Amino acid sequence: MLWSLAKVLVFVAIAIALTFGAGYILETPGEIRLAFAGREVTLQPIGFLLICLLAFFAFWVLLKLAGLIVATLRFLTGERNALSRYFDRNRERKGYDALSEGLMALASGDGRKAQVKAARAEMLLDKPDLTRLLNAQAAELNGNTSKATRYYKEMLTDDRTRFVGVKGLLAQKLEQGDTETALQLAQKAFAMRPKQDDVADTLFQLQTGEADWSGAKTTLQAKVRHGQLPRDVGKRREAVLALANAKLAEAEGNTAGARDNAYRANKLVPGLVPAAVMAARLHDDAEEGRAAVNGLKTAWAQSPHPDLAAAFAKLAPDESPAERRKRFEALLRKNPTHPESKMTAAELALADEDFPGARKALGDLAETRPTTRVYALMAAIEKGEGAADNVVRGWLAKALSASRDETWICSNCKTTHVGWTPICSACDAFDTLEWTTPPSTPDSSGTTAAMLPLIVGSLEDHSDQTAEAMSDAGGDGGNDTPEAEVRIETVEPANDPSKAPDTSAEESPKAGAA
Repeated sequence: MLWSLAKVLVFVAIAIALTFGAGYILETPGEIRLAFAGREVTLQPIGFLLICLLAFFAFWVLLKLAGLIVATLRFLTGERNALSRYFDRNRERKGYDALSEGLMALASGDGRKAQVKAARAEMLLDKPDLTRLLNAQAAELNGNTSKATRYYKEMLTDDRTRFVGVKGLLAQKLEQGDTETALQLAQKAFAMRPKQDDVADTLFQLQTGEADWSGAKTTLQAKVRHGQLPRDVGKRREAVLALANAKLAEAEGNTAGARDNAYRANKLVPGLVPAAVMAARLHDDAEEGRAAVNGLKTAWAQSPHPDLAAAFAKLAPDESPAERRKRFEALLRKNPTHPESKMTAAELALADEDFPGARKALGDLAETRPTTRVYALMAAIEKGEGAADNVVRGWLAKALSASRDETWICSNCKTTHVGWTPICSACDAFDTLEWTTPPSTPDSSGTTAAMLPLIVGSLEDHSDQTAEAMSDAGGDGGNDTPEAEVRIETVEPANDPSKAPDTSAEESPKAGAA
């Protein structure tokens, strides 16, 4: 700005000087004589000024002619000038028109037209950062993967397009199922732009899919740090990663690593049931009984679960049913109104052959929360109290047709799992398994029959009578037909929670924690 002001001031000063000079000449009396080459010319002041103006104009014309001659020579020698710039602008305009039409064709799904326009834009424009991307995407739309790969690799040579090239190659490798190469490309893309959500998500998914729990933890922490993930969600996922790392370390024989990761997972999210169970087991193996008990109590207060009850029972495997029932009181007091607490207390009472106590512990669950497990417990209570067989069969019939109890279900694809895993085996989603009631299926009532002997004892091997009795029970809820009498040999309530067999998640959750 100062330079512009200086130029204006100089121009004004020159104009003022010329004006004063011309005025002085015009106002001065006399003539002006010019002598040159033996000749003398006398001029009036006004004539002298006119001659000066003509001389200045002629000099300006000569300068312009000289500039024209120089421009013509430059044009003839191929140097860039106004004429060449005109043709260049025309060529650029056509190139951008082709680029625009190619983008529109790409958006509308016309791959053939998009590729034609992309090639024309590449020929007319000197903009490889734009035309390479359009050519690559047009080639992909036409199914020409090799050509698209070539353009994406060319984009790696330019700093402005390197990230886009890596992402394009990453998408291709994911589509081809080459997860190993895709993981390497995702790591490069994440290193270039760690704040990009889709890149971080892709890298995290690939790392968890390859069981790279340490790498996934680093990516997860970066996502939380950059605000891409809420801190509470990040904390839970970090606990799940630590638990997965603990299981891997234990499988490899690294007991110290398993303990560190399991304890960290349990500390991050005390209500994460699998972490609490594993941490309690490792504490117990290290003769740290108090830490094991406290961890299970804390988890039970937040999320009562049959696996927690089974782990708590295993802390004292040789105790009597009465001793176990008394020891469990401290655990059940942490969440006494939860249905799992009531069912566990009922199972403990059955094990101690306290059938009225079992009925009292179960409360009104048969009316408010009727499930297979609740009805099976009622059948065991009735049998233990000496009820008629038709009453027991009525409860068993209800158990066969009742809603199934909670199990591990993927919230993403609704697949049922036998046990908890960090990744869904069906959809590969991370941390989507929830302990919840499965949806009802047409054959769900039949599959629950396998768990009934675990609660009420074994059925006698009367094939014809048993088949007919089950048919009656499924039809009218347990009519007492002499021909279809089912006799239950014994009630075996004293089931040891630590030895209770696991049942398939497709059949039912664990029959009892105790």
